[in-house]
Amino acid sequence: MPEAIDVLAQKIAGPNRSDVTRIGALLQHWRKAKGLSQLALATEADVSPRHISFLETGRAKPSRDMVVLLTTVLGVPLRERNQLLLAAGFAPLYHEARLDAPELGPVRAALDAILRQQEPFPAAVLNRYWDILDMNQAGQRFFGMLLGSREGRPAPNVLRLMFDPKELRPHVRNWDTVAETLLQRLHREATGGVKDAVTLALLAEVLDYPGVSAQLRRPNLALPLMPVVSISFRHEGTQYDFFSTVTTLGTPQDVTLEELRIECFFPANPATERHARGLFGA
Repeated sequence: MPEAIDVLAQKIAGPNRSDVTRIGALLQHWRKAKGLSQLALATEADVSPRHISFLETGRAKPSRDMVVLLTTVLGVPLRERNQLLLAAGFAPLYHEARLDAPELGPVRAALDAILRQQEPFPAAVLNRYWDILDMNQAGQRFFGMLLGSREGRPAPNVLRLMFDPKELRPHVRNWDTVAETLLQRLHREATGGVKDAVTLALLAEVLDYPGVSAQLRRPNLALPLMPVVSISFRHEGTQYDFFSTVTTLGTPQDVTLEELRIECFFPANPATERHARGLFGA
């Protein structure tokens, strides 16, 4: 029924040339971002290279199924797939549920299990915008030790905590290295195929903090993003050396689930492991 409504609307209004051009430009952006030629994409999607060319130049308007096919082949994130569908004149296809929605109960239970399993070392669940949605007990104790009470403060956000001189930043010994890693990732997220106003605003806010060098203000797309980040904290004469990893959920069909990140901190040496276990058992 939705497809019949789309066809009827197109017959009445006809294709919008600006929309056709925009969806073509977005498809071209994602193709180039994945390093594929038109021929390679056509081969992967089992369509003709001529049709790919017509779609990118606006000479043809893609169907809903074609948008889904090409964005799936290109591995476009679900939120951006919805934006491409909108640009092509179709309704979004991928749902965005609240994390506390009943249908996500099994996922919530899995996240809780992962957080518990990470004890006695810190772990947190983040959303697309680096807001901390949940944290295990070790994380609450460790960052509570560094930051004190958060009563009356804004909801915790990893980027704000790391760049604000009144938050975590004074406790991070290798702040320059960590800041560069975080900012390069944020630059990529803010300047993807579909411009995200919230991420762009977050990038502007982070760059406005004092001490952010001119080098960090410019994206370096040639710099590979490391899957493991080393970070050293210092508190009252004790040093805590961790490395952190970020895990995402595999093959989700919900925008919220695809954008969830689980950041786990692991001790980088025996001394940090002893300190962390002692802090957790205190």
